[in-house]
Amino acid sequence: MKKIVSFSAAVFLLMVSLGCSDNDDTSNSSSSNNSQTITAIRTAVSDGTWRITYFYDTDTDETANFTGYNFTFGASNVLTAINGGNTYTGTWSVTDSNSNDDNPSDVHFNVGFTAPPNFQDLTDDWEVLEHTATKIRLTDVSGGGGGTDFLTFEKN
Repeated sequence: MKKIVSFSAAVFLLMVSLGCSDNDDTSNSSSSNNSQTITAIRTAVSDGTWRITYFYDTDTDETANFTGYNFTFGASNVLTAINGGNTYTGTWSVTDSNSNDDNPSDVHFNVGFTAPPNFQDLTDDWEVLEHTATKIRLTDVSGGGGGTDFLTFEKN
């Protein structure tokens, strides 16, 4: 009976040692994946013009505020929105999550506008939910009130 128990214990220890590693470092793979994701998003948005097809601000669909605007994600992180004679300039970037309350694998799409008021609502560090060469879906959970916002850009 002792031999069976010893053999079982040895098999168990062998399985545990093969299946586990003390130096598992998911931050490197997460960082690598984030780097690839960030590059893919930057490449996609830098090509052509984009429009907002959905903007939901906490409890209101405000997509209509951006109808007719074309967004260009330009060099040096310059974001330009043009609608006929109206031109507004802001900033954009794509970064790793830098917040303690986020998952380290999160990628953020950062938008910044100082004017007009409707465009200031876009200013945030949005979490990327989905991205393709023609669509980027973003979300943000507001601090304090905890409302959830959604923003979708689609390529023209």
